[in-house]
Amino acid sequence: MKREIPILITLIFGVFMIIQFFIPHPSINRIAGTLQEWAIVVISFSYVLGSANILRINGEIVYRRGPDWPYKLALVLAFLLMVSTGLFGGIQEGSFANDKLFKHIYVPMASTMYASLAFFIASAAFRAFRIRTWQAAVLAISAVLVMLGRIPIAQDIWSELPDVVEWIMNVPNAVAQRGILIGAALGAIATGLKVILGIERSYLGNE
Repeated sequence: MKREIPILITLIFGVFMIIQFFIPHPSINRIAGTLQEWAIVVISFSYVLGSANILRINGEIVYRRGPDWPYKLALVLAFLLMVSTGLFGGIQEGSFANDKLFKHIYVPMASTMYASLAFFIASAAFRAFRIRTWQAAVLAISAVLVMLGRIPIAQDIWSELPDVVEWIMNVPNAVAQRGILIGAALGAIATGLKVILGIERSYLGNE
């Protein structure tokens, strides 16, 4: 029963979430809406459990002075500070949590992290652009054209360069992105059907 009940619940939820798009009946839409509200409640509790898990795991490492414990301590303190100021002071515009913590600390640190990723991306691009096949040559030429077309002096380098860049972004790039999205959507549909039908049971923890 420990396996059958979760599988049955998943099947019922999944079937109603699917058929509501094909059978626009008020009763089905009402049941599907109720199930979505229940899902929101479950997700809310998962956030609470996830937060408690973060505090438990990192708190134990800090208490035992485990590897990289100062970073874990900074994580725990920052987490408690954001949660406490958000609960008691609010996160509306002009509040301490929004202006001082979010805008002046979190946003600059996030921007710094994303900016540092540019160096790793440049390193990976250098390794990837070692032209050994014609596919790599096409990739390298397209990348160089796009990068040159995005700088302010692109018009001075070649008057047609911005138009070429727009064509690359709107035609070959868009085709590739749509292919990736279609593949990802088909994969998500297949995974969803496997979960609904009970074929994929990894969420049960023992399989």
